[in-house]
Amino acid sequence: MNIQHPILASREDGFSWIRCEGKGSFQNSPTMKEWGEKEIESGCKILVIDLEQCTGMDSTFMGTMAGIAMRLMKISGGKLQVADPGEKNRQSLEDLGLDALMEIEPEDCEWRNQTAEIRDRVEPCGDLLGKLDKAPHVLEAHQQLCAADEQNAEKFATVLEFLEAEVKSKQIAGNK
Repeated sequence: MNIQHPILASREDGFSWIRCEGKGSFQNSPTMKEWGEKEIESGCKILVIDLEQCTGMDSTFMGTMAGIAMRLMKISGGKLQVADPGEKNRQSLEDLGLDALMEIEPEDCEWRNQTAEIRDRVEPCGDLLGKLDKAPHVLEAHQQLCAADEQNAEKFATVLEFLEAEVKSKQIAGNK
């Protein structure tokens, strides 16, 4: 596990809870993605990402959140909700248009009055850091940002070009 910036989670009655402590980044977003996908595959329709202790998010982390949100939107009743983002993280999500994909601090959610109890139950998620080539994950996260809001395509054009070239060169090298 990434000790400095762990991803913690728990399965609750009716939703799944994912908590980021420290910075949300390209390093810990694969763990969040793996947990979220596993929960969705097991029938979970509501995923809550708890950002109370998140000190900031890079674009890969937010793109991973966008990907999870878009996947949930395809399920009847599916939604991604964000708990306690703080002003800085809320602004980051809004700047990329991601507030259109997720419910940030929803008023009428079933977890509203039980956050302290849920946070007591979260446990560390598995670690992919040593096993995963990050370039394809980072590329996918940025593609999700562009799919979420067309204005992001211009913001991340150079990053996408670089990542696409890196992934392609690794694929070519792997086929030799």
